[in-house]
Amino acid sequence: MLALYCADATLRPRAAELAARWGVPLGAGEPGETPRLVLTTEHLELRALPSEGPVYVDFVGGAVGHRRRFGGGRGQEIARAVGLKKGATPSVLDATAGLGRDAFVLASLGCTVTLIERAPVVAALLEDGLARALRDAEVAPIASRMQLLCGNAVQLMQLLDETARPDVVYLDPMYPHRRKSALVKKEMRLFRAVVGEDADADALLPAALACARQRVVVKRPDYAEPMAGRAPTMSISTKNHRFDVYVIKALAG
Repeated sequence: MLALYCADATLRPRAAELAARWGVPLGAGEPGETPRLVLTTEHLELRALPSEGPVYVDFVGGAVGHRRRFGGGRGQEIARAVGLKKGATPSVLDATAGLGRDAFVLASLGCTVTLIERAPVVAALLEDGLARALRDAEVAPIASRMQLLCGNAVQLMQLLDETARPDVVYLDPMYPHRRKSALVKKEMRLFRAVVGEDADADALLPAALACARQRVVVKRPDYAEPMAGRAPTMSISTKNHRFDVYVIKALAG
């Protein structure tokens, strides 16, 4: 079973708190080369082989920070897919949060976003990244629009009160991607080793359609069939993937 280690002995009390919170054992000694969580003085990270860098959530710098500054604002395909336009800033439930990058993009454009992640290990990384983002003066207003839940997305969507239903449900389940950067391949490889496949992903679509007020957006590789074999109302394509959009009113009509 994956365990949590600390890079510095002074961090052990905090590591013990995290291990208890997320239901993972607290490791001792050298972890070897198996996947493990590691608490460092900078962040919580997921590691595998020493030859590969760690995976952690960073909403302040790196690629996410660059996209926040230069990503294209509301002209981005994801913004168009969820219905962001002048005078319209929908609330979004990201039911397959992963490392939260798309959720952060939507929050940076003004959306309030609820993130659901069912794997405690990944949720722990997200929580750590959000906590650090809230300590950054520039990014804190964005992170404050993001709320994290850990659990089964289908069940959580079904339990939502009518007043809590989001305008948009966003889905990006794990898929056997064929064309990805080395970084994402590393992340996907680690996630599959720790979390496994999304074998039940198709169950998300009917639950999302019952939950969303306005639309459901499904991010798919460009070569993939529509989710659950159900044709979308429309699709918005990018270089390597597309956003399949299921408009609730159009479906009802």
